[in-house]
Amino acid sequence: MNPNRLFRASCVALITTAMSFAIRGGATGDWVAQFNLTNEQAGWVNGTAFWGFTLAMMFGGPLVDTLGFKKILGLAFVGHAAGIILTIFAWDFWSLFTGTLLFGIANGSVEAACNPLVATLYPKDQTTKLNHFHVWFPGGIVIGGLFAFVFAKMGLGWKAQFATMLIPLVAYGFMFVGQQFPQTERVQRGESTGSMFKALLAPGFILMVGCMLLTASTELGSGQWIPNILSHAGVSGILVLVMINGIMAVGRSFAGPFVHKLSPIGMLVASAILSTLGLYAMSHATGNMLFAAAAVFAFGVCFFWPTMVGYVAENYPKTGALGLATIGGAGMLSVSFVLPIIGKWYDTGIAARTPVGGAAPDALAGIQAAAGLDALGKVAILPAVLTAIFILIAVMRKKPAAAH
Repeated sequence: MNPNRLFRASCVALITTAMSFAIRGGATGDWVAQFNLTNEQAGWVNGTAFWGFTLAMMFGGPLVDTLGFKKILGLAFVGHAAGIILTIFAWDFWSLFTGTLLFGIANGSVEAACNPLVATLYPKDQTTKLNHFHVWFPGGIVIGGLFAFVFAKMGLGWKAQFATMLIPLVAYGFMFVGQQFPQTERVQRGESTGSMFKALLAPGFILMVGCMLLTASTELGSGQWIPNILSHAGVSGILVLVMINGIMAVGRSFAGPFVHKLSPIGMLVASAILSTLGLYAMSHATGNMLFAAAAVFAFGVCFFWPTMVGYVAENYPKTGALGLATIGGAGMLSVSFVLPIIGKWYDTGIAARTPVGGAAPDALAGIQAAAGLDALGKVAILPAVLTAIFILIAVMRKKPAAAH
């Protein structure tokens, strides 16, 4: 077994997953125009990637222990290939929907397999290594976003941009082929499937699943709409998304010192506060100040996902691969619902700001920008709620130590 090769292959698989978020976000406006969709319908198309992700994680999570990492990753490869091809040749709402669903199932299979694989490969440093693995989620979004920006400047449309995902797809398929995979941690410890399901009922674990609904919606719900919304606000929305994810990638690369200094729950408190401030500031910013507000948001969401996964891996190890799949699946499921909700807020805001008889073409962009930024501001309530919950968890975790 070659742990480093397995880790690198997992990172490339995550790049394939992440590139789709940037390229799909950049293509949303084109889909609205080309397929005559409303923003709410576009939200449903993008949202299916997230509940498809959840579907794969919830079924794939418990199957990782029985089928093994290799078969779940094989499913991911086939789903990615089918999703890319069907999306490129899409002809209407439902073909886009189906292609996105297949890609979502593939993305979920990558997470269902690779999170427990990384946790198994590095049992003594799980939170740090999971942060290093998840560098390549924002990293992949940066790569996809830059492809989208450069291809658009070259006059190459969204179909050519989607085709670029075939490159990391072939790469990770080659890197995984012929490799020997370990058994999952739970199987190595000899714990029963029944004990794994019983561990899912722990109150603390259930609370973290609830928190994941909000952390994922904050990060990915906003992220999917930012390119479209900010493109009407006088800046390049796709470059703002690239900047956000560049900050996230760098932050996760240096996660170790933060984990040791703040503790995972301390990181989550700081993340929730900064996410709230960033979204609120973005909803009131204009011009280049949007970049500054987006940077604050980026520092906020930087550690959310991997730290939530690492916290569960370290504090609820008996939940095994299913626990990690549940936490990730819950997060993605919440995003599938929040995306059309944000789209509806966006549509409603545009309608409320548009005068009877319609707006002049030169005024439309301003109306769309104001409505979109207002929709992002409404999302800020989610990390505000998380701030209170994480502070409460931190206080409760300190009490036994103080009493002792």
